[in-house]
Amino acid sequence: MKNTQAASLLEQIEKLLPNWRTWYPSIFDAASDLGLIRARVCSPDSLLLSKRHTKVQQSADKAYVEKWGGK
Repeated sequence: MKNTQAASLLEQIEKLLPNWRTWYPSIFDAASDLGLIRARVCSPDSLLLSKRHTKVQQSADKAYVEKWGGK
């Protein structure tokens, strides 16, 4: 979502499907069905916490650079 102000997951869902609570038991089920979030398939080796942390940190760094233009 490319806006000057990023909307929260809840705001995005309520904009797309105002009565989502009628059909979904959780915000994550609604977000998944609406395509706002998705699971990543990964190898069992990548489930080690130290490796996951590194990938999460790299992903966060990349998102920061994309949004703010530097570190």
